[in-house]
Amino acid sequence: MKTALRHVLFCLLPGWMLTGCGSYSDVRMVVPRFEPISGTSGPATQVEKSITSAGRLLQRQPLAALAGYLDAARASAMILRGNPEDRVARRDYNFAVARILTSMREAGIEPWSSPVRVPSQSGDFVVAVKKDKRPNWNPALYNFTPADQFDLGGSYVVERTTRDGLGAPVVAVGKEDNRLAKENFGMQRIYYGVTAVARFSGSRCELSFEDPLTTESIRFEDHQHPLAADFTAPLAVMLAAHDPKSLEIMRVFRPADYAETAKIVCLQPYDPNKTVVLAIHGLMDSQATWTPMINALRGDPEIRKHYQFWFYSYPSGYPYPYSASILRHDLDAIGKRYPLRKPMVLVGHSMGGCISRLMVTDSGEQVWNQLFRKPPAEVRMSPRNRAIYEDALIFKRRPEVGRVIFIASPLRGSQMAGDWIGRLISRLVKGPSTLMQAGQEAAGLLNSQAGDLVVRDVPNSVDTLSPNNRFVRAINAIPISPGIPCHTIIGDRGKGDSPNSSDGVVPYWSSHLDSATSELVVPSGHSAHQNPEAIREVSRILKSHLR
Repeated sequence: MKTALRHVLFCLLPGWMLTGCGSYSDVRMVVPRFEPISGTSGPATQVEKSITSAGRLLQRQPLAALAGYLDAARASAMILRGNPEDRVARRDYNFAVARILTSMREAGIEPWSSPVRVPSQSGDFVVAVKKDKRPNWNPALYNFTPADQFDLGGSYVVERTTRDGLGAPVVAVGKEDNRLAKENFGMQRIYYGVTAVARFSGSRCELSFEDPLTTESIRFEDHQHPLAADFTAPLAVMLAAHDPKSLEIMRVFRPADYAETAKIVCLQPYDPNKTVVLAIHGLMDSQATWTPMINALRGDPEIRKHYQFWFYSYPSGYPYPYSASILRHDLDAIGKRYPLRKPMVLVGHSMGGCISRLMVTDSGEQVWNQLFRKPPAEVRMSPRNRAIYEDALIFKRRPEVGRVIFIASPLRGSQMAGDWIGRLISRLVKGPSTLMQAGQEAAGLLNSQAGDLVVRDVPNSVDTLSPNNRFVRAINAIPISPGIPCHTIIGDRGKGDSPNSSDGVVPYWSSHLDSATSELVVPSGHSAHQNPEAIREVSRILKSHLR
């Protein structure tokens, strides 16, 4: 069934928000090569000989290799103490520290709970782990793979965002599912980038795992050094492991089967001092679609310092007012778990922008009355179905939202949703039984009103993107709440023909807001949120939000 549906979509919707056949992320394991570049004598040459020798032992004698890499890291650290600008010594140190982790894993050594002794010809080393104050951080719960062992590619992994500095960038992957995921709004399995640093005091090696999203530089051997980082590798490894692309279409046509995927997820540990950027994807999409933007934004030190990235993912077959009601409940829960000190910024692409629009709108009973032609107290409906409709149709602006960025958003609908293609797709969407029952009861009420069009069922996501949909017409009669800056980024497929333009799915007239604080038209199709100019504009807006 899934193959058939995908075939229908590729035949009928060549431009409809699909990214193509390639994988979002292709990750290939490689063996990092070490190329000696120092002279023929001196401490640096000895370091490189130690690294080369240890590399030959890694597969057959990982414990001996570990000793060699510890020797090399310690010797490189001593060189850096005398000359912190020695780039060769820093390169050698970083390579040796990365291989310390690799050889520890090969040798089955885990110093996470207590120090471990490692025999060496130059005297035994004692390897320990620095105590860490981060909540819920325990190195014993992760597998560590140096980032230089990943060759990255894929349609969403085009650029590798790194920071040059001291330390070995590492991808930390949870050994098991995150048991606190639901409670902490975290990822089901943690994929996170850390940077390993080895500090020596005589024969004692103390390992630490620094967070490059919170730490720009470290004190090492009496000098300050920028902390090395690889911001792309953790995202790429996570995408390759979970392949969200495989679920995107089925979350449209069978949304009830993926109800548990409707949730806010924090992409990094909560920091009360950073502003939340909550990204919301569109129809036939997933949180993966934000990878190019997040990857690029994390490369900016000002963005890293002031912002943290979360996303809201949901089965996009739901009518978007229903997805918005789920988001509001999640925001209520997250406010209790993580009281926000600063107003968050919403970034919504496509239908995600429509959901964002409802977060900054006071509907009162206006939408309800537009649909039912009478106030809620006068509509006779079962308690369960009433709760569904009141959640979706009667809402207030969210106080935690301080700014919204709409990208390629059909705020006034898309004609494609109402033409024969949209109608065909709409028929293929199987809504949840609870919504179907609520829709049938509402249809009975509406069809009993003389003069109304016949309503047969509850609208799905495609229906609620039609310009003629009752909800779309009603919500556009209500202005966005005052005092909330809103920005629009609109694609025109590179034709430069706005205001008569389209991104191939959404026309300019639907994305344009007269009240917008700023508007930028970029040469892009519907995936405007992945356009470099659009990403730079989001960066500009986020920086202006700080002032």
